[in-house]
Amino acid sequence: MTNSIKKGLASSLVLLACGFITAMAQERTNKLSFGVRGGLNLSNIIKSDGSTVASEMKPGFNAAIFLVLPIANTFSVQPELQYSQKGYKSSGSFLGSPYSYTAETDYVEVPLLAKFSPSRSFAIVVGPQFSFLTSTKYTFKTSNTGYENVINNDNNNLRKNTLGGVAGIAAGAGKFIFSARYSLDFQTNNGDGTSSTPQYKNQVVGLSVGFKI
Repeated sequence: MTNSIKKGLASSLVLLACGFITAMAQERTNKLSFGVRGGLNLSNIIKSDGSTVASEMKPGFNAAIFLVLPIANTFSVQPELQYSQKGYKSSGSFLGSPYSYTAETDYVEVPLLAKFSPSRSFAIVVGPQFSFLTSTKYTFKTSNTGYENVINNDNNNLRKNTLGGVAGIAAGAGKFIFSARYSLDFQTNNGDGTSSTPQYKNQVVGLSVGFKI
């Protein structure tokens, strides 16, 4: 066997090995994956009925499970199932006594996201989100009496199913994922327009940490 043939065979084996390693890495990168995440919601409302209610951001909680379905090298589809606390806070004065008012609305949500991954450690997600109202709670406090009234509403005045949208970014470090998102309802809550239930759309800034399996 001549040296040129040996060199050719060696080169072919090296190319085959490189191709095999590349294919395996491609398969590992593009395989279906599953994960969980949870974190902080900072929610507020966008009023649509001209209400003079002054709303403030309310902290809450989010938790989700998600599935990543690879479509191409840098593109995948990511459906999720999420629990999300939304709402708002307000404060003012009534008959000379200051008060604080908190409205909390709890949802089970199904985001269906397109995920663009220009690198293995960074991704952009965007897509629709379907929210299903599960419960509401209103808390009224006055400072001088320490009075607190918590009402669990039956949701009669509120929309039960809401279509919205999500946009955000995610950064990865090993199996851990850190994400920041902004979500906005496309539909109003169908409130009756009163001071206690103004017509509004939810908006949420969500920060979370996840773990991919």
